[in-house]
Amino acid sequence: MIKGLKAREVLDSRGNPTVEVSLLTDKGEFTASVPSGASTGKHEAKELRDGSERYIGKGVLRAVENVNKKIAPLIVGKEVDPHEIDKIMIDADGTEDKSNLGANAILGVSMCAFRAEAIRERVPLFRYLSLQFDIKESIPIPCFNVINGGAHGRGGVSFQEFMIVPQEESFTENLRYATEFYHRLKDKILDVVEYGANSVNIGDEGGFVPEAQSAEDVLSLITSVDNKCSLIIDVAASEFFQEDSYIVDRKSLNKEELIAFYKKLIKLAPIMGFEDPLEEDDFVGWSKLKSELGDLLVIGDDLLTTNVKRMEKAKENDSCSGVILKMNQIGSVSEAIRAAKKAKDFGWKIVASHRSGETNDDFLADFAVGIGADYIKSGAPARGERVAKYNRLLKIEEAMYEY
Repeated sequence: MIKGLKAREVLDSRGNPTVEVSLLTDKGEFTASVPSGASTGKHEAKELRDGSERYIGKGVLRAVENVNKKIAPLIVGKEVDPHEIDKIMIDADGTEDKSNLGANAILGVSMCAFRAEAIRERVPLFRYLSLQFDIKESIPIPCFNVINGGAHGRGGVSFQEFMIVPQEESFTENLRYATEFYHRLKDKILDVVEYGANSVNIGDEGGFVPEAQSAEDVLSLITSVDNKCSLIIDVAASEFFQEDSYIVDRKSLNKEELIAFYKKLIKLAPIMGFEDPLEEDDFVGWSKLKSELGDLLVIGDDLLTTNVKRMEKAKENDSCSGVILKMNQIGSVSEAIRAAKKAKDFGWKIVASHRSGETNDDFLADFAVGIGADYIKSGAPARGERVAKYNRLLKIEEAMYEY
């Protein structure tokens, strides 16, 4: 039974306020903290930020108040049923985008409820998730963000994330490969005299932010470390889309020219996929791009926003072959898992994803395993809030077959 519920304001990895929730049951206290994105799709569920006469700035005191004064009375005294708790909160919010209670308020409670029920069932969280939704659990392949651009890096490169995707035999070996690659890449960047010492500063997700001026420059750096490691590029095209044009590395390109640019990049490096390669409402353009890129992964993030309705529209238009799943994009764990099941029905690859504003909460690692995600992206193999997820996956891999 739920005995208490309390939220508070804490800081995320960018130093911005975010919501932390604690749920008290007869089995103990369960806590979860909610991430936040810098590059966000306009169709995402809405997190509540302050800024009214009563509240100032980026704070989340309104969301905290909603947990403490609106959600708590609805669920305290009830049994811990995560599905029912999610439904109660979604119904109480009453909006499509959770703009009433706030996705950041609802998700924190949802995460706590799933944690609490896993303990009551005496199974690890990843196993509870897989059993509840009849999904085969598996360890995902990690995608490590080694160079940050766009909204995450604020350097000279428009594309947001350049991720290496090692293909070793285990997660442990993939992590080892990535850490060695990361440190070798740092040395390579420092060898480029014109970049200077500051080029090994890191962005929001732990990737380096060199003074590179183009995607070609970045790919040259990465392939100088290993020219065979697979790559995924998170383009985040909506971030630089302006009135039917894409401003890429200070050049204005139309849709056809941008697609041609992707074809050029494919010849320079072993790219296996692009995330958000076109703006977030161009379902037909995505379909054309997917056809022209052939077997490469075309992964929807801002296009889909972990929303089943938008996923169905993308399927109708044959716009994607992969989906980014972010729990805070939709606002509850149960809805994110329904999106995962829909993606599996479509035959899409699933990438479970963090946000640029993260916390040390490692729920994402269990989530990725529990839904049988093909991939997970949690940033560079550096910074505590990123490493927390990777370290949890190490433990899951070690213990996975012991339960």
